[in-house]
Amino acid sequence: MNDNRLLECLAADYSLLRKAAAAGDPAAPVPSCPGWSAADLLTHITAVYMHKTVTMRTGSYPDPWDPDLSGEPLAVLDAAYGALTAEFATRPADSPALTWFEPDQSVGFWIRRMAHESVIHRVDAELAAGLPVTPIPADLAADGVDEVLTAFLAYEAAQSPEEFAAMEGGHLAGPEGQEAIVVRAGSASGRSVPRPRRCGSPKAASRPPRARRG
Repeated sequence: MNDNRLLECLAADYSLLRKAAAAGDPAAPVPSCPGWSAADLLTHITAVYMHKTVTMRTGSYPDPWDPDLSGEPLAVLDAAYGALTAEFATRPADSPALTWFEPDQSVGFWIRRMAHESVIHRVDAELAAGLPVTPIPADLAADGVDEVLTAFLAYEAAQSPEEFAAMEGGHLAGPEGQEAIVVRAGSASGRSVPRPRRCGSPKAASRPPRARRG
């Protein structure tokens, strides 16, 4: 997917996410995020937008990270989204930006990552509000599968094997990371083989905690 299309999807899903958040009960549980309320979901996506904006502006991960989330939640969300998209509008997608994915240190990485972050949490918000789930566009869904396979499994599982090994549902890779992970969607399929991280992997220390990676 090109960057303009990803930005279109980001805008559309943000609008749907906000609509669902406004329609639902902040105390309602999020079925797809056990233990979270709709208010928790809103706080999470707001903080993610803020974190990525600051990271792009400063060229470093904010530390300590204590975002100001005071105010009416939807207004704070709007401000965070506005700042994020303003940052995207002022920077070419191929311009440098710090990311946790070493192969792609560009603004375009965050455009893609925020488009997928937003569509997934838009679905979460619709479920929490009891609204019909809006179908995810086919091109965005296919790109999301690719992102999971290449960035989160092939790369991140190798960088942080202990975190992935602790996930519920069993391991993601066999001994020495040689077990393939295959995803099929209709006629399309993708395959990833997570590999163990080598000692002294470059830039490992520059990655923010998983909860903030977005």
